[in-house]
Amino acid sequence: MLWSKTFIPTMKETPEGAEIPSHILMLRAGLISQVMAGAYTYLPLGLRALRKAEQIVRQEMDAAGAIELLMPALSPLSLWERSGRVAAFGDVLIQFSLKRQNRKINVALGPTHEEVITDLVAHHISSYRQMPITLYQIQTKFRNEERPRFGVLRTSEFLMKDAYSFDASLEGLNHSYQLMYKAYCRIFDRCGLKYLAVEAESGPIGGEASHEFMVLAPNGEDVVLHCAECGYAANQERAEVGARDFSKPNVSPEPLRQVPTPGASTIEQVSNFLGCTPKQMIKTLIYLADDRPVAILIRGDHDANEGKIRRQCRASTVGLAPPEVIQQVTGAPVGFAGPVGLAQKVPIFADRDVQCVVNAVTGANAADAHLTGVNLGRDFAVDAFADLRNAVDGDPCPRCSSVVRLHQAIEVGHVFKLGTKYSEALGATFLDANERQQTIIMGCYGIGINRIVAALIETCHDDNGIIWPISLAPYEVLLLPLNVAHEPTWQAAQDLYQQLQAAGVEVLLDDRDCRAGVKFKDADLIGIPLRVVISERGVKDGKLELKWRWQRQADHLPLDGASQQITELIADERRTARRFREFRNSS
Repeated sequence: MLWSKTFIPTMKETPEGAEIPSHILMLRAGLISQVMAGAYTYLPLGLRALRKAEQIVRQEMDAAGAIELLMPALSPLSLWERSGRVAAFGDVLIQFSLKRQNRKINVALGPTHEEVITDLVAHHISSYRQMPITLYQIQTKFRNEERPRFGVLRTSEFLMKDAYSFDASLEGLNHSYQLMYKAYCRIFDRCGLKYLAVEAESGPIGGEASHEFMVLAPNGEDVVLHCAECGYAANQERAEVGARDFSKPNVSPEPLRQVPTPGASTIEQVSNFLGCTPKQMIKTLIYLADDRPVAILIRGDHDANEGKIRRQCRASTVGLAPPEVIQQVTGAPVGFAGPVGLAQKVPIFADRDVQCVVNAVTGANAADAHLTGVNLGRDFAVDAFADLRNAVDGDPCPRCSSVVRLHQAIEVGHVFKLGTKYSEALGATFLDANERQQTIIMGCYGIGINRIVAALIETCHDDNGIIWPISLAPYEVLLLPLNVAHEPTWQAAQDLYQQLQAAGVEVLLDDRDCRAGVKFKDADLIGIPLRVVISERGVKDGKLELKWRWQRQADHLPLDGASQQITELIADERRTARRFREFRNSS
């Protein structure tokens, strides 16, 4: 492709509203253009990179035995009502009505496709002999993001690969899950991403067992905890806190005392008012676990973890209780709950770290009042201690004697063991070998195609622009004739261009009649892996300048036979990604 015949609107300055490197560089390098908040046009370079990521995903899914199909983005809202996810997704689910003749049809734009695929399987799979089967698609998804940001990392419209496995047994599900897990590792390896597979919560998708594939990045919106010693990794929703010494400090208990705290209801307000630290406080949170109130005690400097609370309560759903329920349980308005003297007897579960708090500050179960000198055993009791909080940086590793470290990360993929959540809701059953009716067991596997591209750029760039691996680069080779008005230079560039194209190399020829500095700046910005410079002096001396985007120094190559040598270099890098991997490992 000739630069002048395609569309690459590069920009010198940082675009307004772009906050993180991937967003800035995708706009500046002419990969994308914003249409509205959360919606982007992919320009030629960006589309080529996106299609390469898509093709890698497709190749590895096919190799793992998955079968591709394509489902509509539009589906009847009734499917979502049957699964209960209209409420689970809330405003994130884009739903509207269509008028057809004299009828109103309620529909939704799919943020994911569990309902549609399960309904399909319910109509066409009826025997254990038809399973296992894994079906996948690469399709546009829609989510009404309240705060679209960070370019294509958080949008209302995005391209996703979603796959669904259907099995007759748990053993079959485990096998399908492992096939997808290994396929994901191959995909992200081929895309040049440094990633972690972390234990994860399943969220509104459903199910229990799941892993997220995370790319560590300072601007990532997700948080993961990772132990460098044993390799344990989990997102913050799922991360366990390892064992520690829970012995109380050797401090004499103070008398229990109620003190007025007018207008102070938050941890920060109360600690400032009473001159204590959040670590000296115990916050009492009233939750509804399957509509039953429970009290959860967490140290003031920690955050409650709803997934852990749900599992401790053996509940299907948990959520903070509404103000009227809090008033009934505590006898006080929101912000003044405490474990001493609750108005209603409810189960009390405490995070393990609460055991170490002596002479604590808690709510007094009275408006505008708190208690000081609160001590476990003397003043209140709990039904059970458990790990109920978010893990934080420096917590003990739950698998070894080391500690976990907190990292920001970008999620690029997620795999779930769904079980029977959707097959039960949508009637997907089969007859087993004994002619007995059973419920199909499902798995779900998603990859954000856009996120692969953005995560690569976010973690692989320098001050001058993007650094692509061969596997995702819009083009593999960039030819830079420095003076296209010089006939021998231009002729050498054209000859090499045609020879590389004939050899199957993806090559972009910068045929613009502009200053060399502009060409070099744009070359670094768009980040094509191999840059070949053709200069007047070089042509005269029979040499070309060759430089991988990540190299500091350029090499020289004889002009005679250059196309064959460049083709061999590209073929080797396609096959091994050796040079790019060495660069990533050293950076």
